[in-house]
Amino acid sequence: MTTDRCREWREALGAYALDQLAEEERASVAAHLEGCPACRAEADSLRAVADLLPLADPARIEAPAPRPSSALGERVAAALLVSRRKLDRRRRQRRLALALSGAAAAAVLAILVLRGGGESSPAEHVEFASLPAGINIGATLDPHPYGTEIHVYVKGIRSGTLCRVFLRGPGGITVPAGTFRYRWGGDSTATLSSALDLSRTRAIGIHAGDRTFVAPVSLDGSGASKDDNEEDAT
Repeated sequence: MTTDRCREWREALGAYALDQLAEEERASVAAHLEGCPACRAEADSLRAVADLLPLADPARIEAPAPRPSSALGERVAAALLVSRRKLDRRRRQRRLALALSGAAAAAVLAILVLRGGGESSPAEHVEFASLPAGINIGATLDPHPYGTEIHVYVKGIRSGTLCRVFLRGPGGITVPAGTFRYRWGGDSTATLSSALDLSRTRAIGIHAGDRTFVAPVSLDGSGASKDDNEEDAT
């Protein structure tokens, strides 16, 4: 049996030789020794030493107790100093890394802000056309990192009407943007938001009572690509 496999058993051989193992553990070690000549030979050598221990008389030992050399303290102090310096150096490196990562993050944020200011879509103003007489609806869509902020303007519908606003994205997906209740007496405005990015918005719609009004959103600066329309509420 290899030394690595016998390591656990060898650690118990000293207690085995001194008869200091519990009965069950001693039986396990004995069973191992029967099949492992290397461990058995080491156990026999330890047993010989254990048999001589009762003959030792501490009172007759005249040699002074061993004392550490005078240089030991210096070596320990030197080793501690080296360890301390290494620890301080690692701490400085970590602080420097954190500082650099913070500066890098700030630089990246500044770049993103600058790029965002030059490349993000501007606010888009949408007018709902082909509306019933006396009704006027408009909206302004502002791009934000979280999606799109929507400022809705409504005039002329029945007071108390619940208005549900939504955006349409590619493929006709509909993303809710919240609700508000129109109050008669003039203009009514509401500020809502949607998770749909403005760059992916194709249309904005408002469910007002039993009617639905939809206006296309064009982000190329050319205006709406088709007339707005009124749909039956679903």
